[in-house]
Amino acid sequence: MSGALFYITAFLYLAATFVFIAYLVSHKDVLVKAGWWVLFAGLCFHTLTLGARWFEGGRLPITNLHESLSFLSWISVLAYAVIVYKYGLKVIGAFVAPFAFVFIVVAFLVPADMEPLRPMLDTYWLSVHIALAVSGNAFFALAFIFGLLYLVQNRHLKTHKLGGLYFALPSLEVIDELNYRCLSYGFPLLTLGIISGALWSQALIGEYWMWKHRQVWSLITWFLYAALLHGRLIRGWRGKKSAVFSVAGFLVLLASTLIIYLLLGEGHGFFNVMEDVTR
Repeated sequence: MSGALFYITAFLYLAATFVFIAYLVSHKDVLVKAGWWVLFAGLCFHTLTLGARWFEGGRLPITNLHESLSFLSWISVLAYAVIVYKYGLKVIGAFVAPFAFVFIVVAFLVPADMEPLRPMLDTYWLSVHIALAVSGNAFFALAFIFGLLYLVQNRHLKTHKLGGLYFALPSLEVIDELNYRCLSYGFPLLTLGIISGALWSQALIGEYWMWKHRQVWSLITWFLYAALLHGRLIRGWRGKKSAVFSVAGFLVLLASTLIIYLLLGEGHGFFNVMEDVTR
C-alpha cells in the first residue's frame, strides 16, 4: 500500500513542478493556482504514504535513510502549505515542488526495506531525535530556497534586468522575512534534536557526547546557524548577507550528510547518530 502511494506522491510532485514551470514561462495565473492544488494533492498522498508505512512498520517512519528523506520532503511541502495559508505566495511552489521531488527520487534510490531495529534503538528517543532534527533541516532547506530567491531578485535589480521572473517572485522584503522565519523555526528544532540525541546517548551508554562524525558536524551546523541568527538579531544582518549565509549553511549541511552517509556509511538513519555510537 505505502509503495503505491509513494509512486503517486512522486508523480504529483513532478506534475506540480511542470505546472509551476509553465507558469513561470507564461505568467498565466490559472497555472500557479493549478500548481498549488497539484502540489497540495501530492502533500495529501504523501501524508497517506507516511501513515500507511507507519501502520505497516509499527513505528514512526523516519528510522532509515529512505524514510528520513521522505519525511524531509513531506515536512518541506507542509511548511510551504503553511506559507501559502499565511502569505498566499503560491508561486514559491515553483521552487519547493522540484526540491520535494528530488528528495523523493533520492529516497526511491536507497533501500526502503523496514528492517527490525536493534533493541537498544527501538525506543521513543529514536523518533523524537530524528523528527526534531529532520524538521529543523527542512526549515533550513526552505531558508536555502529563499536565500537563492533573494540573490536572484537582488541581481535583477542591480542589473536592471526586470524580466518575467522578477515580477513573478515576491519582493526582496518578503523573501528576506520568510528566510528569517524559516531560520527562527529551524534553529530551535535543530537545538532540540541535538539535546534529545545527547540525552538518548546518556540514557543508553552513560555518555552525553562521543565526538563521532555525525555529532561533530551537527555541532558545526549548529554554530553556523547560531552565528547567522546572531548576525541578524545583534548585528543587523539583512538581505544579501543573510541570504548568502543561508545558502552556504545548507550546502555545508548537505555536504556533511552526503560524506558521512554515502562515503563513511555511518548512522542508522538520515540524522541518527546512535547506530554509530553503539558500535
